Amino acid sequence: QLQLVESGGGLVQDGGSLRLSCAASGRTSNDYNVAWFRQAPGKEYAFVAHVTTENAKYYANAVKGRFTISRETAKNTVHLQMNSLKPEDTAVYYCAARGWGTEANDYMTWGRGTQVTVSS
Repeated sequence: QLQLVESGGGLVQDGGSLRLSCAASGRTSNDYNVAWFRQAPGKEYAFVAHVTTENAKYYANAVKGRFTISRETAKNTVHLQMNSLKPEDTAVYYCAARGWGTEANDYMTWGRGTQVTVSS
């Protein structure tokens, strides 16, 4: 059974950077599309980025040019490098797998999330 654990969140100043990691266990995440979503307080899940099994990458317009998703296949891990962070990026970030596209409901396996807070 595939399990996902996020790490790397924290508090950073406006304009700073963080790298989130999504480590898989139980099964290899390399066999699945993996996505990052985020949820700000009082809001719905929002798509951030995903990487397909063929390493194609897609980004939400709000993060395009600032965030980069990548696979580290040897470690069964997917990273989200976040640069030029803004206060509006503040949210709990989740990785998800066994799905496709930009809708949270389309993904079957989720991690527990990691908090990212960007101070102004």
